[in-house]
Amino acid sequence: MKKLIIVIPAFNEEESIARVIGKVPRHFQHDVQVEVLVVNDGSTDRTEEVAKAAGVEHILRFSTNRGLGAAVRAGLKKAYELGADLAVMIDADDEYPADHIPRVVAPILDGQADYVLASRFMRRVKGMKLHRRLGNYFFTALQVILLRQWITDGQTGFRAFSRSVLRDLEIIHDYNYAQVMTMNILRKGYRLREVDIPYKVRQTGESFITFKGYVTNVFPAIWREWRRQ
Repeated sequence: MKKLIIVIPAFNEEESIARVIGKVPRHFQHDVQVEVLVVNDGSTDRTEEVAKAAGVEHILRFSTNRGLGAAVRAGLKKAYELGADLAVMIDADDEYPADHIPRVVAPILDGQADYVLASRFMRRVKGMKLHRRLGNYFFTALQVILLRQWITDGQTGFRAFSRSVLRDLEIIHDYNYAQVMTMNILRKGYRLREVDIPYKVRQTGESFITFKGYVTNVFPAIWREWRRQ
């Protein structure tokens, strides 16, 4: 029996997190046991209470908001400590289709990949604001250039990891994780696959991502990660 842990980082997502948890397939394969871990990143609303009511197995709580990178790092580390043979991280805002988890983990279960990106841009994306679309294209292109490997969606908030990747991956800053994570994993020699997914824009809450945040946090982190090896 393989253990799959779904890691959901969440900051003030009481309006959407129950929908995400409810869409997680629990019995899609007879030899895969599915558990859900929510990382409460210092929420000031009822995110944690709603998640518990929705039936999660594990809660990891921060007393203050530390940032998405910190929440993802802690959540994936906890999944490894809980004995996960593989893990999925998915955003709590219901933009990504949790019911597609079986397709996203399939390349790892089949031994074809160690790390999977659920790509929004292998299909036609509707409704995404122009500045977000352009930002996604730019940072994905930057990863393609630096890694010399084709990627269609380097910014996705829906990813899967083998146990060995959970053990070895490093996220070097707290604001975000997307770019430095993929660089870190692929430069360690792990195999990447992408799986196409449908996508819908956020219906509730607000994204923490800002242009200023990227300039002051993400660019320096990419440079630091690139110089580490």
